[in-house]
Amino acid sequence: MSTATVPEGAFAGLRQRVPVGSLGLWLGLLVLVVIAATLSPGFLNPVNLLNIVRQASVVGITAVGVTLVMVTGGVDLSVGAVIVFGSVLAATVMAGQDANIPLACGVVLLMGLVVGLLNGTIVARWRVPSFILTLGMATAISGITQMYTGGTAAGAVAPAFRALFNGRIGIVPVLALVFVAVVLLGLYVQTRTVVGRRIYLVGANPRAALLSGVPVTRTRLTVFAISGVCAALAGLALLARSGVSSTFAGQGFEFDALAAVVLGGTTFAGGRGGIGGTVAGVLILAVSFNLVNIIGLPFDMELLVKGAIILGVAALHVAAQRKEGLMT
Repeated sequence: MSTATVPEGAFAGLRQRVPVGSLGLWLGLLVLVVIAATLSPGFLNPVNLLNIVRQASVVGITAVGVTLVMVTGGVDLSVGAVIVFGSVLAATVMAGQDANIPLACGVVLLMGLVVGLLNGTIVARWRVPSFILTLGMATAISGITQMYTGGTAAGAVAPAFRALFNGRIGIVPVLALVFVAVVLLGLYVQTRTVVGRRIYLVGANPRAALLSGVPVTRTRLTVFAISGVCAALAGLALLARSGVSSTFAGQGFEFDALAAVVLGGTTFAGGRGGIGGTVAGVLILAVSFNLVNIIGLPFDMELLVKGAIILGVAALHVAAQRKEGLMT
């Protein structure tokens, strides 16, 4: 099958599925900000707002990769385990030595790439459902992490690593800048590259994509590889933010990322949604959890809020699909 050129006509009608973000989502975020500012006058302080973005950086970086996978019609549930293993692996390779920082970062990103390529290969070539495959991969990686660490904190963070990545440039946290950089790179791939156009066609109709000359297998392999690297980078961000490695710190981040992606309008069916909407979803969750803290509700309420958001958005998507005649 030739893959030299993707026919431009094959993407007719798909461009509207590449939104910078739903206006409704951003309006919803604005409403939450107004409520939070009303309850806490200091909420709009630039330092506080930037701290919220910093806190959202780990989930946000992860969600960028997950978005691209979901646009192709897949899902990646292994990202949480990759975050945890990446954090622990980086700490053990650093061993508290600044000279080991480049090696640690390189090893962790390579690990994420390998996991992503393995996920993509099995999903694309062996046609294993991505939900089952990545769930199994997450379990396997969690087991490897426990064996690698003995179930306890391992390694030591190099002082320069935390000083740099957990520091600030002026009042802007470095982790917030990393998050923004990943978002901008993801948006560029999504909207300005051939790969970005291909993922929407593959998600909308894999068979039509194949007949149009789109390398479906390679496209799926690419998005899973990107997701793995994003999760590994998120593991480094988590280590910089917390300062210690933990076999439990990143657990559940896959569901936070999934909630943000779904909230942002990317559907499990594939072919629609995008990183712009995901950013709105990430910020809505971050502000919602911050609002829970402002009100003074217990931490457990975050889980209730998260679950309510996921259920509510899922119901809205089902209603929208039925309205469009996509479901019977």
